[in-house]
Amino acid sequence: MTQSVQEREAKVEAIFLGHDDWMDRYEEIIKLGNTLAPYPEEHRSDAFKVKGCQSQVWLHPEMRDGLLHFDADSDASITKGLAAMMVQVLSDLPPAEIAHSELGFLERIGLREHLSPTRSNGLSSMVKQMKLYAAVLSRRSLP
Repeated sequence: MTQSVQEREAKVEAIFLGHDDWMDRYEEIIKLGNTLAPYPEEHRSDAFKVKGCQSQVWLHPEMRDGLLHFDADSDASITKGLAAMMVQVLSDLPPAEIAHSELGFLERIGLREHLSPTRSNGLSSMVKQMKLYAAVLSRRSLP
């Protein structure tokens, strides 16, 4: 059984709220980036580049058995970790669930307030792009 967005958010929250120091939380973000599967070179193109990120971020959507799967990568370690975190929370779910997710965990763990404005904007751009892909794909799968 696939975990819901809320269950996945709770797992990420537990990791971050287990650390009082933000340097430890940043280390967790970087560790998450190291868990990403190798990004396919054929998807490292402008078509899959996330606009609005200071560093380069690629995000490739693919439908697999009715679930939306994401591959992601970045040329910056913290941004790559943020991408990995969003993939962990949103990948391999029905597109409609992704499109309608509120992602309140980002505020609950205090992430946005501890990121630089450019990283925070980049994170928002990633989330927006993932939800946009999901919204488009959820409409395509309707009868």
